[in-house]
Amino acid sequence: MAGSGHENGAVSIRPADNLAVFEVSKKPKKNKFALGCAMLASLTSMLLGYDIGVMSGAIIFIKKDLKISDVQIEILVGVLNLYCLVGSIVAGNIADWIGRRYTIVLANVIIFVGSLFMGFSVNYAFLMVGRFIAGIGVGFAIMGAVLYNAEISPASSRGFLTSFPEVCINVGILLGYVSNYAFSKLPTRIGWRLMLGAGATPSIFLVFAVLAMPESPRWLVMQGKLGEAKVVLEKTLDTKEEALLRLNDIKEAAGIPQDSTGDVVVVQKQTNSNGVWRELLLHPTPTVKHILICTVGIHFFQQSSGVDAVVLYSPRIFEKAGITSSNEQLLTTVAVGICKTIFILVATFLLDKSGRRALLLISTGGMVVSLATLGFSLTIINHSEAKLTWAIALCITMVLSFVAFFAIGMGPIAGIYTSEIFPLKLRAQGISLGVAVNRVTSGIIAMTFLSLYQAITIGGAFFLFAGIAAVGWLFFNICLPETRGKTLEETERLFGNLVGWREVDKKMKEDNTKRTTHGQEGSDG
Repeated sequence: MAGSGHENGAVSIRPADNLAVFEVSKKPKKNKFALGCAMLASLTSMLLGYDIGVMSGAIIFIKKDLKISDVQIEILVGVLNLYCLVGSIVAGNIADWIGRRYTIVLANVIIFVGSLFMGFSVNYAFLMVGRFIAGIGVGFAIMGAVLYNAEISPASSRGFLTSFPEVCINVGILLGYVSNYAFSKLPTRIGWRLMLGAGATPSIFLVFAVLAMPESPRWLVMQGKLGEAKVVLEKTLDTKEEALLRLNDIKEAAGIPQDSTGDVVVVQKQTNSNGVWRELLLHPTPTVKHILICTVGIHFFQQSSGVDAVVLYSPRIFEKAGITSSNEQLLTTVAVGICKTIFILVATFLLDKSGRRALLLISTGGMVVSLATLGFSLTIINHSEAKLTWAIALCITMVLSFVAFFAIGMGPIAGIYTSEIFPLKLRAQGISLGVAVNRVTSGIIAMTFLSLYQAITIGGAFFLFAGIAAVGWLFFNICLPETRGKTLEETERLFGNLVGWREVDKKMKEDNTKRTTHGQEGSDG
């Protein structure tokens, strides 16, 4: 397994160590080619965001047109996430088979078909078929985009570039909200079908855009295509020297001898992916166990803190807060989308400066306060017969505050962190596992929120989400190491001791400082 050299206690100077010196001594800058590739790969994620955003408003009109119950609404809204689970798990194997780029192309084709099915739905059953197809495509899209961006990005700006899928999801949510408002003026039976069917249009253009991207250099190395991988690395990194060091690093992680310098080499491949899943889940090393716990934990807490309840059911929340006009509900929801998009853009510039841990802890702490205050304001409104303007304003403010805190840390970091911590050999399947946990948790929240607030009141539901977020803050503080500025292969060294990783991190910083000092002394001499 990649990274096994760290586990047997051997001390050696690895290419990653040299690369760390190179990166520390050089001021990070954004690579335009890597930036363009990351943006193209991430645009498919916008279709997931569009589906989330548009469904929040479309369900108002679907319920009227198809005469369906709240339980059917919950299933319709949340089931896409469960279908996404299937897509993300399958996509992990597909990405290793046909490559990261063609996995994203396939995602767009599937989403296109699913959007058409939903747009032309004549009844609830037909609509559910469209949700199934689109859900599979969304699973492919999320896994493919996160994996590709992590593997194409320089370590110095990996947080910035890997956050692009989350940025695109938020832009998609905002576009979905705007679509709701724009098409809400049309007749009910036409309006919601156009809202859902409009998601098919971008898929056509994205298929051709993604085909213009290069393949991931790490996937190329795993296929033995060292010449092609070197060309891609030279384009996405700042210098040829850095590209060579990174290529050697990836070769080591893939088990390719360093003296293999041909453009194409033979790489021993597994006959199937069962060995990878067995190594990941049945017989994990201490390092992989730690990585798995962090992956499952960060994705579980991201969704169980109630973000999809707010994003998907914001019109219903505002209705409970006292905003009765559907037009005003949709307009307020657009404000939520704008706020979420602005703060995710802010987060992209902070991720590589402030680090993952600091932003994650600040974000989660702010979410706890916002959720608790939202629960308080909704409880006050629920127990008051008079219209309380201050409570309504507080409710709206806390919804905006919650999505802002979520977007600045918890939202983008879950995907970024997962893509950074898995060894190369397990990375595709590991990311697909994280996406699966994320989507299942999201699906459960989406499919139970209406029933939950009817059982414990809407204020009680948000108090529950606040409690879950508080537990998440403790988990992140104890278990998650900082990964900012480290290569993907170097990051593995931080894992293996769930609560003792700080000592390893401290030693790595001291070693890098010593090597940097020695390098400067050597150049002075």
